[in-house]
Amino acid sequence: MIKMVVFDMAGTTVDEDNVVYKTVQAAINERGFQFSLDEVLAEGAGKEKLQAIRSVLALRSITDEQLAAGIFQRFKMMLGSAYLTQTITEQPYASKLFRELKARGILVVLDTGYDRQTASALIDKIGWRIGMDYDLLVTASDVARNRPFPDMILLAMRQFGIRDGSQVAKVGDSTIDVEEGRNAGSLLNIGITTGAHTYAQLRTVNPEYIVNGLDEILPIVERATALA
Repeated sequence: MIKMVVFDMAGTTVDEDNVVYKTVQAAINERGFQFSLDEVLAEGAGKEKLQAIRSVLALRSITDEQLAAGIFQRFKMMLGSAYLTQTITEQPYASKLFRELKARGILVVLDTGYDRQTASALIDKIGWRIGMDYDLLVTASDVARNRPFPDMILLAMRQFGIRDGSQVAKVGDSTIDVEEGRNAGSLLNIGITTGAHTYAQLRTVNPEYIVNGLDEILPIVERATALA
């Protein structure tokens, strides 16, 4: 029986037109590089953002930690400015899905490669309320290890006394989201094509399902619960 569904934010439940990865791209390319957005999405999607920068630089065999840290600080400044003007909305059906799950007694958790300050600002801009729309936010700054390690999901499980990953579903728009869920032992690991990675990219990590929208999630969760 599924007791908790863990959702990624950007690209999965939050529609921000990939502004975070466009900003990663801009911050890196300010240093004289010419990385494409496709490269940034392929290597950085879903990761804690300093790690995302490291991963993109590694495409050019660059392992300069001081460079990565400097780009990261610049990225945070640029992203803060971008979010002041960027239109941020929820992905279609997100709030309705959250309500439908909560009406069935299923916990709704948001987990993200953002730090808590950035994630909270996004949630406030959308208008989601803890206890009403979602039950818990877990961010990259709340754990020692980030995706693909399962620490964010395991923290959420501990928070609600869930000991068995077979009671958890994970939904995300990147391959690393799927890997995170699988490493946590989640029964369902669902890729969604609304964000960073394509169907073909998501398929490489063999999620249980790949969907094209959040409106497809509830029937999957209900079927899994019925079979339990």
